[in-house]
Amino acid sequence: MTKSIDAGGIDAVLTRGVESGAVPHVAAIVADADGVLYEGGAGVRINGESDDPVGASTQFRIMSMTKMVATTAALQQRERGQLDFDAPVSEYCPEFADVKVLEGWDGDTPILVDPRTPATVRHLVTHTSGLGYWFWNDDLVKYESATGIPNVVPGSAEAFKAPMTSHPGERFEYGINTDWLGKVVESVAGTTLDVVIRDNITTPLGMSDTMFALDAARQDNVVMVHVQGEDGAWGSAGGILNDSPDWWAGGHGLYSTPRDYIRFQQALLRGGELDGVRILEQSTVDEAFSHQLGDLTFPAEIPTADPPITDTLRVGPGWTWGYGLLINNEDVPGGRRAGTGAWAGLFNTHFFIDRTTGVCASIYTNSLPFITPGAWGLYGEFEQAVYAGL
Repeated sequence: MTKSIDAGGIDAVLTRGVESGAVPHVAAIVADADGVLYEGGAGVRINGESDDPVGASTQFRIMSMTKMVATTAALQQRERGQLDFDAPVSEYCPEFADVKVLEGWDGDTPILVDPRTPATVRHLVTHTSGLGYWFWNDDLVKYESATGIPNVVPGSAEAFKAPMTSHPGERFEYGINTDWLGKVVESVAGTTLDVVIRDNITTPLGMSDTMFALDAARQDNVVMVHVQGEDGAWGSAGGILNDSPDWWAGGHGLYSTPRDYIRFQQALLRGGELDGVRILEQSTVDEAFSHQLGDLTFPAEIPTADPPITDTLRVGPGWTWGYGLLINNEDVPGGRRAGTGAWAGLFNTHFFIDRTTGVCASIYTNSLPFITPGAWGLYGEFEQAVYAGL
């Protein structure tokens, strides 16, 4: 039986978010296993430049929501017996053998050592290899400044020279793991990641607006990344990302629309199948939605190392990581149930898939910093409004 949703209540939340200045624009969508229950939006594509309303067919840079798509590609290869999660990364990408661990500093000179154990593909999938992101790691901010090695956003292959900041298997460290995983997938497939994802995920699921490089028509439908000026007004900061990168980034490279990405969410909600097309086996999906950190824990708080890019992430205790998904171990009062899989993108896009209740949803803006109190609060209100109508 199709569920009912309080569309008016969600509309009010989105409108309030834009009118209050919490976000520059917002689109959202909700579905169950049988179809879309709600879609809507508020605000315009480019403040001060375009009157085009934002909605479920608008193109967004989904950033780290790309990770679950790339992880699915790796899981498909594992199902086919082509990829061994317990094999060293260097077995598929020999250049990974050159990646060292940053253990400290001698003044401004980094102290780099060999990892105590080889990083495996599983370490990449679970963010336990020791690879990090500069915006949540002070050592990587210093490393980039000291060496000139760029982060992944400019799209230069030089970014793969970044070191680990802990030894493999010793802690959860969110970072460029899925970019390396994308290179592993390419090595196994013998082709580029965009082709792998197109042929095995987006085309089978009918996701024609999800891709790494937009054509001219879709470029005219994309939002720009917005930042707030000193007067609090939102303005465009441009596209931020390199449209012609050296590699297709499994960690952050996809564009999508709410209508497209919800089909991917529905496939996971339904155990790996949608409209008669199966992208993963039920048992694999069950693994993705379960604790995969072994004796390690997901941090309750990850302090910011670059406030213009992101605020501190504060999820609190009781969360873990599966395969490409953040999992809550307890029900959220008035919201998602225990065992829900979720994640987000740096430009303030968020999704969740609640297999207990049978709903999935996602909400989008393209703005910085990530998880500001305004955006975080709005997305919490959206989730509460979704569940209030069930």
